[in-house]
Amino acid sequence: MTTVVPVALADRSYDVVVGDGARHELARVVGESVPSARRAVVVTQEGIGVEVDPGLPFEVVTVPDGESAKSLPQLEGLCRRFARSGLSRADVVVAVGGGVVTDLAGFAAASFHRGTAYVNVATSLLAQVDAAIGGKTGVNIPEGKNLVGSFWQPAAVLCDTATLATLPPREWASGRGEVAKYALLGIDTDLGGAPTADLPIGEQVARCAAIKAAVVAADEREGDRRMLLNYGHTLAHALEAASFDDDDADLRHGEAVAVGLVFAALLARRLGRIDDARVAHHRRVVGAFDLATDLPVGHEPGDLLAFMGRDKKAHGDLTFVLDGPSGVEVVRGIDPADVVATLADMESNRGSAS
Repeated sequence: MTTVVPVALADRSYDVVVGDGARHELARVVGESVPSARRAVVVTQEGIGVEVDPGLPFEVVTVPDGESAKSLPQLEGLCRRFARSGLSRADVVVAVGGGVVTDLAGFAAASFHRGTAYVNVATSLLAQVDAAIGGKTGVNIPEGKNLVGSFWQPAAVLCDTATLATLPPREWASGRGEVAKYALLGIDTDLGGAPTADLPIGEQVARCAAIKAAVVAADEREGDRRMLLNYGHTLAHALEAASFDDDDADLRHGEAVAVGLVFAALLARRLGRIDDARVAHHRRVVGAFDLATDLPVGHEPGDLLAFMGRDKKAHGDLTFVLDGPSGVEVVRGIDPADVVATLADMESNRGSAS
């Protein structure tokens, strides 16, 4: 049985289909959502191992594994493959994989012929609950994560929970960081309240998808409300960016988000927005998803602060999504000294629950 979550964006509306076997709906979805398509290019990675049938003549293009695939050279290479395959603006790109694939293939589709339709077949937990939904596509540069990209909505998203069975533990952790984020946002939908760790995985995915769909429908281009979806991400992206050139670094996105969520709670407490009980709640929620909350070793607060200043939410100041008396909200103009002090506290209290 599948659950259909609509993303209501007027003429750009589409469905997120969640359930065991959802990928087998691809041919039907392509036929209904991209009726002009006469051929397809399927973008995936060697290790994904998920076969799909778009119901059209197609060829498969593989991109490298890992975050390094989200680069400008890879974007160029992918668009050149589209051109050599004879793909037209009326045709369709199918992204099969996790967030790396959906981000890269989506940006390539947005760029090729100035906009070609694409469908995401999300195979990782991270992609199913977050990355594949909402139309944010992009690549990384050394100065930061996802700093080059575009908003380009997919024609549909298929979240086949059967593909999660083969995920390694670290990939589960990467997705669970995003699920923990949704659990802390305090947003209810027609599918119920926050996802919890004890729910069946299909229901967790569907609830996360419904929360993201509601937020995206209210603020497609991250003018205000959609920025809430970056809860925990300001530090997370800084940690990831600081690790780009570190061959010894081994930090998954969701693991960084888990640390970022606790950091955001500690910063909010320092600013007098929340109390100790609310910080403890953040730790409990993150811990329920078996995620670590300590700041990784080897990061200088000043370096992390510099990366935070380049975050997409920043408007010439330090901007964070923080909890408070009215719930989670965007807070601008944070004093850098408070950020550095919070990071220093996390370093000095590593291994404790202060």
